[in-house]
Amino acid sequence: MLKKTLGALALTSALVATQSVADGHQIDLSGKTVEWIIPFSETGGSAKWANFYAPLLSEALPGNPTVVVTFDPGAGSTKGANNFQEMTYEDGTTIFGSSGSTQFPYLLSDPRVRYEYSDWNVVLASGTGGVAYLPTDLRGMLGDGGSAAGIEGESFVYGSQGATRLDLVPLLAWEMLGLNVEPVFGIEGRGDGRLMFERGEANIDYQTSSSYLSGVTPLVEAGSAMPWFSFGALDADGNIVRDPTFPDMPTFKEICEATDGCATEGEQWDAWKAFFVAGFPAQKMVFLPAGAPDEAVATFTEAFAAIQERDDFAEISAARLGVYPQLTGAAAQTAMASATDVPQEAKDFVINWLGERYGVVLQ
Repeated sequence: MLKKTLGALALTSALVATQSVADGHQIDLSGKTVEWIIPFSETGGSAKWANFYAPLLSEALPGNPTVVVTFDPGAGSTKGANNFQEMTYEDGTTIFGSSGSTQFPYLLSDPRVRYEYSDWNVVLASGTGGVAYLPTDLRGMLGDGGSAAGIEGESFVYGSQGATRLDLVPLLAWEMLGLNVEPVFGIEGRGDGRLMFERGEANIDYQTSSSYLSGVTPLVEAGSAMPWFSFGALDADGNIVRDPTFPDMPTFKEICEATDGCATEGEQWDAWKAFFVAGFPAQKMVFLPAGAPDEAVATFTEAFAAIQERDDFAEISAARLGVYPQLTGAAAQTAMASATDVPQEAKDFVINWLGERYGVVLQ
Protein backbone atom coordinates (compact mmCIF):
# COMPACT_ATOMS: atom_id res chain seq x y z
CA MET A 1 0.00 0.00 0.00
CA LEU A 2 2.85 2.39 0.85
CA LYS A 3 4.49 1.65 -2.51
CA LYS A 4 1.25 2.31 -4.40
CA THR A 5 0.66 5.53 -2.46
CA LEU A 6 4.19 6.76 -3.08
CA GLY A 7 3.85 6.04 -6.80
CA ALA A 8 0.69 8.11 -7.06
CA LEU A 9 2.16 10.90 -4.97
CA ALA A 10 5.33 10.94 -7.08
CA LEU A 11 3.27 11.60 -10.22
CA THR A 12 1.23 14.29 -8.47
CA SER A 13 4.29 15.99 -7.01
CA ALA A 14 6.06 16.05 -10.38
CA LEU A 15 3.04 17.73 -11.97
CA VAL A 16 2.82 20.28 -9.15
CA ALA A 17 6.53 21.05 -9.37
CA THR A 18 6.38 21.42 -13.14
CA GLN A 19 3.41 23.76 -12.90
CA SER A 20 5.15 25.87 -10.24
CA VAL A 21 8.15 26.42 -12.49
CA ALA A 22 5.94 27.03 -15.52
CA ASP A 23 4.22 29.79 -13.54
CA GLY A 24 7.60 31.40 -12.84
CA HIS A 25 7.64 30.48 -9.14
CA GLN A 26 11.34 29.68 -8.92
CA ILE A 27 14.58 31.18 -7.68
CA ASP A 28 17.52 32.09 -9.90
CA LEU A 29 20.87 30.68 -8.84
CA SER A 30 22.98 32.17 -11.65
CA GLY A 31 26.58 32.70 -10.64
CA LYS A 32 26.10 31.07 -7.23
CA THR A 33 27.55 28.03 -5.53
CA VAL A 34 25.23 25.55 -3.82
CA GLU A 35 26.85 23.78 -0.85
CA TRP A 36 25.53 20.25 -0.30
CA ILE A 37 26.44 19.27 3.26
CA ILE A 38 26.98 15.57 4.00
CA PRO A 39 27.42 14.75 7.73
CA PHE A 40 29.73 11.79 7.07
CA SER A 41 33.22 11.20 5.74
CA GLU A 42 33.95 11.33 2.02
CA THR A 43 34.37 7.54 1.69
CA GLY A 44 30.85 6.24 2.29
CA GLY A 45 27.58 5.71 0.48
CA SER A 46 26.21 9.18 1.25
CA ALA A 47 29.25 10.76 -0.37
CA LYS A 48 28.81 8.62 -3.48
CA TRP A 49 25.09 9.44 -3.61
CA ALA A 50 25.67 13.19 -3.34
CA ASN A 51 28.61 13.18 -5.76
CA PHE A 52 26.44 11.34 -8.29
CA TYR A 53 23.65 13.90 -8.07
CA ALA A 54 25.74 17.09 -7.72
CA PRO A 55 26.69 17.67 -11.40
CA LEU A 56 23.21 16.65 -12.53
CA LEU A 57 21.66 19.08 -10.06
CA SER A 58 23.93 21.85 -11.36
CA GLU A 59 22.57 21.27 -14.87
CA ALA A 60 18.95 21.11 -13.70
CA LEU A 61 18.79 24.16 -11.42
CA PRO A 62 17.93 27.54 -12.96
CA GLY A 63 21.11 29.50 -13.60
CA ASN A 64 23.24 26.34 -13.52
CA PRO A 65 25.02 27.05 -10.22
CA THR A 66 28.08 25.11 -9.16
CA VAL A 67 27.06 22.37 -6.70
CA VAL A 68 29.82 21.46 -4.26
CA VAL A 69 29.61 18.52 -1.84
CA THR A 70 31.18 19.27 1.56
CA PHE A 71 31.58 17.00 4.57
CA ASP A 72 30.81 17.66 8.24
CA PRO A 73 31.32 14.27 9.96
CA GLY A 74 31.18 13.49 13.64
CA ALA A 75 29.04 11.60 16.19
CA GLY A 76 27.65 9.35 13.46
CA SER A 77 26.19 12.36 11.55
CA THR A 78 24.60 14.01 14.62
CA LYS A 79 27.20 16.79 14.61
CA GLY A 80 26.47 17.84 11.03
CA ALA A 81 22.70 17.58 11.51
CA ASN A 82 22.85 19.73 14.64
CA ASN A 83 24.86 22.31 12.74
CA PHE A 84 22.33 22.32 9.89
CA GLN A 85 19.50 22.79 12.40
CA GLU A 86 21.07 26.09 13.43
CA MET A 87 21.03 27.39 9.85
CA THR A 88 18.16 29.34 8.37
CA TYR A 89 17.31 29.85 4.73
CA GLU A 90 19.19 32.66 3.00
CA ASP A 91 19.28 32.29 -0.78
CA GLY A 92 18.97 28.61 -1.65
CA THR A 93 22.71 27.93 -1.64
CA THR A 94 22.74 25.44 1.26
CA ILE A 95 21.20 21.96 1.21
CA PHE A 96 21.69 19.00 3.53
CA GLY A 97 21.83 15.25 2.89
CA SER A 98 20.70 12.99 5.71
CA SER A 99 20.85 9.21 6.04
CA GLY A 100 19.41 6.45 8.18
CA SER A 101 22.20 7.09 10.67
CA THR A 102 20.77 10.58 11.07
CA GLN A 103 17.21 9.30 11.42
CA PHE A 104 17.81 6.60 14.03
CA PRO A 105 19.17 8.81 16.85
CA TYR A 106 16.18 11.07 16.23
CA LEU A 107 13.80 8.09 16.45
CA LEU A 108 15.46 6.87 19.66
CA SER A 109 15.46 10.31 21.34
CA ASP A 110 19.24 10.32 21.61
CA PRO A 111 20.11 13.21 23.97
CA ARG A 112 22.75 14.44 21.52
CA VAL A 113 20.07 15.19 18.91
CA ARG A 114 19.21 18.88 18.65
CA TYR A 115 17.62 18.71 15.20
CA GLU A 116 13.98 18.45 14.22
CA TYR A 117 13.00 16.99 10.85
CA SER A 118 9.70 18.88 10.78
CA ASP A 119 11.67 22.15 10.63
CA TRP A 120 13.37 21.13 7.39
CA ASN A 121 12.04 21.06 3.83
CA VAL A 122 12.49 17.75 2.01
CA VAL A 123 13.07 17.94 -1.77
CA LEU A 124 14.32 14.40 -2.50
CA ALA A 125 14.01 11.01 -0.80
CA SER A 126 16.18 8.19 -2.12
CA GLY A 127 15.60 4.56 -1.27
CA THR A 128 18.51 2.17 -1.05
CA GLY A 129 19.51 -1.28 0.11
CA GLY A 130 22.38 -2.88 1.95
CA VAL A 131 24.63 -5.91 1.48
CA ALA A 132 26.46 -7.93 4.13
CA TYR A 133 29.71 -9.57 3.09
CA LEU A 134 32.48 -11.77 4.50
CA PRO A 135 36.05 -12.85 3.73
CA THR A 136 36.08 -15.49 1.02
CA ASP A 137 37.78 -18.05 3.28
CA LEU A 138 34.47 -18.42 5.14
CA ARG A 139 32.55 -19.41 2.02
CA GLY A 140 32.74 -23.13 2.68
CA MET A 141 31.60 -22.71 6.28
CA LEU A 142 28.16 -21.35 5.46
CA GLY A 143 25.37 -23.90 5.59
CA ASP A 144 22.52 -24.69 3.23
CA GLY A 145 20.77 -21.58 1.97
CA GLY A 146 23.51 -19.41 3.45
CA SER A 147 22.78 -20.55 7.00
CA ALA A 148 25.00 -18.96 9.67
CA ALA A 149 25.22 -22.19 11.67
CA GLY A 150 28.72 -22.99 10.41
CA ILE A 151 30.23 -19.66 11.47
CA GLU A 152 28.57 -19.24 14.87
CA GLY A 153 31.85 -20.20 16.55
CA GLU A 154 33.90 -17.58 14.71
CA SER A 155 34.94 -14.29 16.27
CA PHE A 156 34.05 -11.27 14.18
CA VAL A 157 35.10 -7.62 14.28
CA TYR A 158 32.87 -4.98 12.72
CA GLY A 159 33.65 -1.28 12.17
CA SER A 160 30.60 0.69 13.31
CA GLN A 161 29.46 4.29 13.37
CA GLY A 162 27.56 3.60 16.59
CA ALA A 163 24.86 1.34 18.00
CA THR A 164 22.15 4.02 17.70
CA ARG A 165 22.95 4.69 14.05
CA LEU A 166 21.86 2.77 10.96
CA ASP A 167 24.35 0.14 12.10
CA LEU A 168 21.80 -1.12 14.60
CA VAL A 169 20.10 -2.93 11.68
CA PRO A 170 23.14 -5.15 10.92
CA LEU A 171 24.15 -5.36 14.60
CA LEU A 172 20.74 -6.76 15.53
CA ALA A 173 20.85 -9.03 12.48
CA TRP A 174 24.23 -10.46 13.54
CA GLU A 175 22.80 -11.18 17.01
CA MET A 176 19.65 -12.80 15.62
CA LEU A 177 21.89 -15.13 13.59
CA GLY A 178 23.81 -16.12 16.72
CA LEU A 179 27.12 -14.57 15.63
CA ASN A 180 29.86 -13.39 17.98
CA VAL A 181 30.48 -9.88 16.62
CA GLU A 182 32.55 -7.27 18.43
CA PRO A 183 31.84 -3.79 17.05
CA VAL A 184 34.53 -1.12 16.98
CA PHE A 185 32.51 2.05 17.45
CA GLY A 186 33.41 5.53 16.31
CA ILE A 187 34.09 5.36 12.56
CA GLU A 188 32.87 8.42 10.66
CA GLY A 189 31.22 6.66 7.71
CA ARG A 190 30.52 3.23 6.32
CA GLY A 191 33.37 3.69 3.86
CA ASP A 192 35.71 3.66 6.85
CA GLY A 193 34.24 0.29 7.83
CA ARG A 194 35.01 -1.01 4.35
CA LEU A 195 38.59 0.21 4.66
CA MET A 196 38.91 -1.69 7.96
CA PHE A 197 37.75 -4.81 6.14
CA GLU A 198 40.25 -4.23 3.33
CA ARG A 199 43.10 -3.82 5.83
CA GLY A 200 42.15 -6.99 7.68
CA GLU A 201 41.09 -5.07 10.82
CA ALA A 202 37.48 -6.25 10.42
CA ASN A 203 36.12 -9.52 9.05
CA ILE A 204 32.43 -8.77 8.67
CA ASP A 205 30.86 -5.71 7.11
CA TYR A 206 27.89 -4.26 5.31
CA GLN A 207 27.60 -1.35 2.89
CA THR A 208 24.64 0.51 1.48
CA SER A 209 24.05 -0.24 -2.19
CA SER A 210 25.89 2.73 -3.71
CA SER A 211 29.01 2.05 -1.67
CA TYR A 212 28.78 -1.71 -2.27
CA LEU A 213 28.52 -1.26 -6.03
CA SER A 214 31.56 1.00 -6.26
CA GLY A 215 33.68 -0.07 -3.29
CA VAL A 216 33.01 -3.72 -2.57
CA THR A 217 32.32 -5.15 -6.02
CA PRO A 218 36.03 -4.76 -6.89
CA LEU A 219 36.90 -6.73 -3.74
CA VAL A 220 34.51 -9.49 -4.77
CA GLU A 221 35.99 -9.55 -8.27
CA ALA A 222 39.49 -9.72 -6.78
CA GLY A 223 38.50 -12.65 -4.57
CA SER A 224 38.99 -10.94 -1.20
CA ALA A 225 35.30 -10.61 -0.29
CA MET A 226 32.11 -12.55 -0.89
CA PRO A 227 28.53 -11.24 -0.64
CA TRP A 228 26.39 -13.05 1.89
CA PHE A 229 22.95 -11.41 1.83
CA SER A 230 21.10 -8.19 1.16
CA PHE A 231 18.70 -6.72 3.68
CA GLY A 232 16.03 -6.89 0.98
CA ALA A 233 13.32 -4.53 -0.21
CA LEU A 234 9.59 -4.08 0.38
CA ASP A 235 6.84 -5.14 -1.97
CA ALA A 236 3.48 -3.35 -2.32
CA ASP A 237 2.11 -5.22 0.70
CA GLY A 238 5.05 -4.43 2.97
CA ASN A 239 6.65 -7.86 2.70
CA ILE A 240 10.42 -8.25 2.50
CA VAL A 241 11.44 -9.45 -0.95
CA ARG A 242 14.72 -9.61 -2.85
CA ASP A 243 16.47 -6.34 -3.53
CA PRO A 244 15.92 -5.38 -7.21
CA THR A 245 19.55 -4.29 -7.43
CA PHE A 246 20.74 -7.70 -6.19
CA PRO A 247 18.02 -10.13 -7.31
CA ASP A 248 20.33 -13.16 -7.17
CA MET A 249 21.30 -12.51 -3.56
CA PRO A 250 19.26 -13.98 -0.66
CA THR A 251 17.71 -11.55 1.79
CA PHE A 252 18.41 -11.44 5.51
CA LYS A 253 14.95 -12.94 6.02
CA GLU A 254 15.93 -15.95 3.89
CA ILE A 255 19.20 -16.38 5.81
CA CYS A 256 17.34 -16.07 9.10
CA GLU A 257 14.83 -18.73 8.04
CA ALA A 258 17.71 -21.03 7.09
CA THR A 259 19.48 -20.58 10.44
CA ASP A 260 18.31 -22.50 13.52
CA GLY A 261 17.41 -20.16 16.34
CA CYS A 262 16.71 -17.14 14.12
CA ALA A 263 12.99 -16.32 14.03
CA THR A 264 11.12 -14.21 11.49
CA GLU A 265 8.28 -13.52 13.89
CA GLY A 266 8.04 -12.16 17.41
CA GLU A 267 9.12 -8.89 19.00
CA GLN A 268 12.79 -9.14 18.00
CA TRP A 269 11.92 -9.64 14.33
CA ASP A 270 9.21 -6.95 14.48
CA ALA A 271 11.73 -4.47 15.90
CA TRP A 272 14.36 -5.36 13.30
CA LYS A 273 11.87 -4.99 10.45
CA ALA A 274 10.51 -1.68 11.78
CA PHE A 275 13.96 -0.12 11.86
CA PHE A 276 14.86 -1.64 8.50
CA VAL A 277 11.76 0.02 7.02
CA ALA A 278 12.65 3.33 8.69
CA GLY A 279 16.26 3.12 7.58
CA PHE A 280 16.30 1.89 3.99
CA PRO A 281 13.23 2.56 1.75
CA ALA A 282 13.77 6.31 2.33
CA GLN A 283 17.30 6.19 3.64
CA LYS A 284 18.82 9.30 2.10
CA MET A 285 17.03 12.64 1.89
CA VAL A 286 17.87 16.16 0.71
CA PHE A 287 16.60 19.16 2.67
CA LEU A 288 16.48 22.92 2.44
CA PRO A 289 16.88 24.59 5.86
CA ALA A 290 14.15 26.06 8.01
CA GLY A 291 12.39 29.06 6.54
CA ALA A 292 12.80 28.10 2.88
CA PRO A 293 10.06 29.80 0.82
CA ASP A 294 7.72 27.83 -1.43
CA GLU A 295 9.49 28.99 -4.59
CA ALA A 296 12.83 27.62 -3.34
CA VAL A 297 11.28 24.27 -2.44
CA ALA A 298 9.55 24.16 -5.83
CA THR A 299 12.81 25.00 -7.62
CA PHE A 300 14.78 22.15 -6.05
CA THR A 301 11.83 19.76 -6.34
CA GLU A 302 11.54 20.49 -10.06
CA ALA A 303 15.29 20.13 -10.51
CA PHE A 304 15.38 16.68 -8.93
CA ALA A 305 12.27 15.66 -10.89
CA ALA A 306 13.92 16.85 -14.11
CA ILE A 307 17.01 14.78 -13.37
CA GLN A 308 14.87 11.66 -13.14
CA GLU A 309 13.21 12.50 -16.46
CA ARG A 310 16.54 12.38 -18.30
CA ASP A 311 16.64 9.69 -20.97
CA ASP A 312 19.82 8.25 -19.47
CA PHE A 313 18.85 8.46 -15.79
CA ALA A 314 17.80 4.83 -15.35
CA GLU A 315 21.07 3.62 -16.83
CA ILE A 316 23.45 5.93 -15.00
CA SER A 317 21.66 5.73 -11.66
CA ALA A 318 21.48 1.92 -11.67
CA ALA A 319 25.24 1.71 -12.03
CA ARG A 320 25.90 4.21 -9.22
CA LEU A 321 22.92 4.03 -6.86
CA GLY A 322 21.14 0.78 -7.66
CA VAL A 323 17.49 0.35 -8.66
CA TYR A 324 15.44 2.22 -6.06
CA PRO A 325 12.70 4.89 -5.89
CA GLN A 326 13.80 8.53 -6.11
CA LEU A 327 10.92 10.59 -4.73
CA THR A 328 10.10 14.30 -4.86
CA GLY A 329 7.31 16.59 -3.70
CA ALA A 330 4.43 15.03 -1.75
CA ALA A 331 5.89 11.55 -2.23
CA ALA A 332 9.14 12.66 -0.58
CA GLN A 333 7.15 14.11 2.32
CA THR A 334 5.30 10.83 2.77
CA ALA A 335 8.58 8.91 2.63
CA MET A 336 10.11 11.22 5.24
CA ALA A 337 7.13 10.62 7.52
CA SER A 338 7.62 6.84 7.27
CA ALA A 339 11.37 7.20 7.89
CA THR A 340 10.97 9.29 11.02
CA ASP A 341 8.30 7.28 12.79
CA VAL A 342 8.36 3.70 14.09
CA PRO A 343 5.98 1.88 16.49
CA GLN A 344 6.65 2.55 20.17
CA GLU A 345 6.95 -1.20 20.80
CA ALA A 346 9.88 -1.37 18.37
CA LYS A 347 11.51 1.66 19.97
CA ASP A 348 11.14 0.15 23.44
CA PHE A 349 12.66 -3.17 22.34
CA VAL A 350 15.64 -1.49 20.69
CA ILE A 351 16.24 0.89 23.62
CA ASN A 352 16.25 -2.06 26.04
CA TRP A 353 18.48 -4.11 23.73
CA LEU A 354 20.96 -1.25 23.37
CA GLY A 355 21.20 -0.96 27.13
CA GLU A 356 21.59 -4.68 27.76
CA ARG A 357 23.93 -5.44 24.87
CA TYR A 358 26.10 -2.32 24.61
CA GLY A 359 25.45 -0.39 27.81
CA VAL A 360 23.95 2.48 25.81
CA VAL A 361 21.54 4.48 27.96
CA LEU A 362 19.34 7.00 26.15
CA GLN A 363 17.85 9.55 28.52
